[in-house]
Amino acid sequence: MKDVSITVLYFASLRDRLGLDRERYALTSPDATVATVLDALAERHDALREAIGAGAVIRAAVNQQFATPATPVAAGDEVAFFPPVTGG
Repeated sequence: MKDVSITVLYFASLRDRLGLDRERYALTSPDATVATVLDALAERHDALREAIGAGAVIRAAVNQQFATPATPVAAGDEVAFFPPVTGG
């Protein structure tokens, strides 16, 4: 059986809210995008759903390259989610 999973990484406040820094996720569609993966993960994790529902801006990277919600995601990819960095 072919592995259709990706590695998902969580950073900063997302990591703190979820209580984990990474997980494996099996893609359910060959047309997966950052947005569809994030939506599916929000169904799995209440804390992530709450962050999105509260209007949190969540950034993403696919294979260490900044990504948009429409960026395709394929088996074997690494997808990272993180809040925008603020500083002064």
